[in-house]
Amino acid sequence: MRIAQEEVFGPVLGLMVANDFDDAVRLANGVRFGLSAAIVSRDLTRVHQFINRIEAGLITVNLPTAGVEYQLPFGGTKESSFGMRDRVQPRSISILRRARCI
Repeated sequence: MRIAQEEVFGPVLGLMVANDFDDAVRLANGVRFGLSAAIVSRDLTRVHQFINRIEAGLITVNLPTAGVEYQLPFGGTKESSFGMRDRVQPRSISILRRARCI
């Protein structure tokens, strides 16, 4: 889907149908961008699987992806944003495999 490969800022909704959870994660990770992602679920096992597998800088659980927490040092992944924000020193995140806010 073309709209999933473009970073559109505005009131736009692109709907993609997934066969199951694994397919949904595959579709979400199959785009060039990774600014934010969200999951709505009561299943904590699925939530943890989502957190570990999704490629995004800001991950929310049972919340919308809008209303970013600007005090947090997030910056997106892939072709989204500019990496970590200035509040985090590079040496403080050097031990992390990948830095994300959840």
